[in-house]
Amino acid sequence: MSSLALSATGLSGGYGRVRILFDVDLSVATPGVTAVLGRNGAGKSTLLKVLIGELPATGGDVKLGDVAITRLSTERRIRAGIAYVPQDLPIFSNLSVRDNLKIGAGRSGGIDRAIALFPKLGERLNHRSGALSGGERKMVAIGRAILSDPKILLLDEPTEGVWSGVIDEIGDRLSELAREISIILVEQHLDLAFRLADRIYVMDRGHVAFSGVPGEVRSDPRLLQCLSP
Repeated sequence: MSSLALSATGLSGGYGRVRILFDVDLSVATPGVTAVLGRNGAGKSTLLKVLIGELPATGGDVKLGDVAITRLSTERRIRAGIAYVPQDLPIFSNLSVRDNLKIGAGRSGGIDRAIALFPKLGERLNHRSGALSGGERKMVAIGRAILSDPKILLLDEPTEGVWSGVIDEIGDRLSELAREISIILVEQHLDLAFRLADRIYVMDRGHVAFSGVPGEVRSDPRLLQCLSP
């Protein structure tokens, strides 16, 4: 059996005839955090959408463990063990926190794991989700995603628009979660990404510019070039 949670080889994709990703190679260990960095428009969000199947791969292969999933639908990838929290949060604002979490729990109906990860949600169960702070809504989205018991969690900028104190709380919870499952983290908050990641990929114009362990990446002069507007 593979020691990788997920791998991509020569992965290409985009929107219709507009190609965004070019021959991306990615290896995600299990468990742990793999961070993907890059300026806006580098292809980070597109990468996650191709991995979850929202956008088709126009080239290359994706494997979940040893199983090829390149041609599977999004629904089948989710059933196989991938969870995805996009940048634009998929929560139902008019529903309570409890009802949002129950949707993620499906037939099991159990929401205890989400509350254990984010105790603050236990205090907000009867609150309308749309009335929560930005950080609390992020917690609802992440908590709901893990209730599907995924092998790998794709997170697209989970701290965007979140107050600094809550960023630390989310980071701490993700660090705990990463002891159990694999996480691919697209993040603009560099301190958080470097704190959590076991390996970092830096993207530029749809390509992987370089990758390495956090210490190597932080000291590489190409990092500033790839992050500058």
